[in-house]
Amino acid sequence: MSEVFDEDTGEFRKRTLSNLQVLAFISRYWMRRRWACFTTIGLILIAIGFESMMPRAAEALVDATRHVPASASVAWQAWLFFVGVYLAYSLIRNLGIRFFWNPLAASNMQEMTNEAFERVQAFSSDWHGDTFAGATVRRISRAMWGYDMVSDAVIMWIGPALIVLAILSVQMMLRWPLIGGFSLLMVVTYIVSNVLFSNYYVMKANRQSVAMDSRIGGALADAISSNPVVKGFGAEKREEARFAKVTRDWHDATLMTWNRYMTVWLIQNMILAVLQAGLTGLLILRWLNHQASAGDVAFVITTFLIMSGYLRNMGDNIRMLQRALADVEDVAEFARIAPQVSDDAGAPDFIGESGEIAFEHVTFRYKSAEIPIYDDFSLIIAPGERLALVGPTGSGKSTFVKLVQRLYDLQAGRIVIDGQDIAMVAQGSLRRAIAVVPQDPALFHRTVAENIGYARPGATTDEIMLAAKRARAHDFISKLPHGYETLVGERGVKLSGGERQRVAIARAFLADAPILVLDEATSSLDVETEREVQAATEALMRGRTTIVIAHRLSTIRHADRILVFQDGRVVEEGRHSDLVAKGGTYARLNAVAQGAV
Repeated sequence: MSEVFDEDTGEFRKRTLSNLQVLAFISRYWMRRRWACFTTIGLILIAIGFESMMPRAAEALVDATRHVPASASVAWQAWLFFVGVYLAYSLIRNLGIRFFWNPLAASNMQEMTNEAFERVQAFSSDWHGDTFAGATVRRISRAMWGYDMVSDAVIMWIGPALIVLAILSVQMMLRWPLIGGFSLLMVVTYIVSNVLFSNYYVMKANRQSVAMDSRIGGALADAISSNPVVKGFGAEKREEARFAKVTRDWHDATLMTWNRYMTVWLIQNMILAVLQAGLTGLLILRWLNHQASAGDVAFVITTFLIMSGYLRNMGDNIRMLQRALADVEDVAEFARIAPQVSDDAGAPDFIGESGEIAFEHVTFRYKSAEIPIYDDFSLIIAPGERLALVGPTGSGKSTFVKLVQRLYDLQAGRIVIDGQDIAMVAQGSLRRAIAVVPQDPALFHRTVAENIGYARPGATTDEIMLAAKRARAHDFISKLPHGYETLVGERGVKLSGGERQRVAIARAFLADAPILVLDEATSSLDVETEREVQAATEALMRGRTTIVIAHRLSTIRHADRILVFQDGRVVEEGRHSDLVAKGGTYARLNAVAQGAV
């Protein structure tokens, strides 16, 4: 197994798929529309039959016109044969591509891209955390065109080329064994040298330049999506230098690849020159010995022109095939990766009602951690209870919420919501029953209405506006240039932090889920707005099981129960006043928050 350059790590790693495995992955798409695929191949074979007759047609035309004056009828018949053969070849090939191959390719490219996106969405949070989003985007978009190049190379060019070259060589061997044998030898030499150079001389450099192309996408996405941070630190020149390093690496890798292609191209043209010299030289010898006619010369020259055209195309297409297979490899690998968190076949939808949550002897650790963050952890949250989670960073608060959403699977134990083991129900239905208002909401680059309505597809304009009013967001939305139809920018950058949070709260109102998660949802608001949103949040929490991840203790004074986490364990629990009176960990945190220590 050869090596491939990994654009996420910047290092070479062992390839997981061979070229044959990638080609098998692509061929499965061909077979989805096998009638169109086989019809295309059939028409191409018929077109090849006509093209293989071109040397005969050229020979007949030359022989018909070599005597002056020639028979007009014989000459015109030969001319008609010569023109008709080429016209039939062109029309039949065009018919196959236009009406069968192009529709097949467009449909398959669409499906491959959609399925790759679906697979990537199904991958775990860990996978997305380890992978550049920009590089993933480039991989998927590049694979779509990689499929197109592989399919055209194999079905349109390399396959037909092999057939035409074999037919022409056999034709010459039947007439002149020495010339035909020489032709076949040079064809085999050309193809074998092309494959060997592509696999052992060009491949590694080609894969590295392809990977560096993805690194450009990742670096661009990383810097552009973080542009506010760049501007905040006046780091434009620093980022330009960093990006220039990536493009310089791409420049070096791509230049090496192109130069190697030119070396191979030169060698291939030398082989074609030998083929040309040998065919014409051997034919001149036969002509000098009165064993070849002018028609034979036309036959050989036409044969050489067709063969050289196909050989050049084959060389180009083998190199294109090599690059295109590398383009598709990542998406082919996606199809082999099992989602880290997957639904059982036929998993029923989650039915959320009261919102009772039970952790039963849960053990969980992240893949990169040596010890579990939760070890035999048990807890029950009553329906409608307002639960606050407190503790230092890394104590397990955010993990608690992620496990409730089943963003990760457990190593042991189970989590039960309303009597249903969440590992046994469909993930999508579970998460739709949990409304999350994060500390830093990420919005789509869509309209305000679309961002709020994302919580409930099909929601009416009146329902979206009501949710915005309940979240105290209607007033600022109305003042935007286009009101609810205003585009918010990538990740909502056109809105302030407080405005983004109110849109997220409105989205939670619209979701009307039985379980609510608030990750300090008012932390980015000014004092006046915080009071308004706090009132809206109180209304949102009413009748729902609510989990609050608390960063400021002042926001959880009225929680039904406060859990103090440390290293994945609950070291204290109770109401605010009881915990303060107890004088333990929570009391110390509260004293720090009050400025008493």
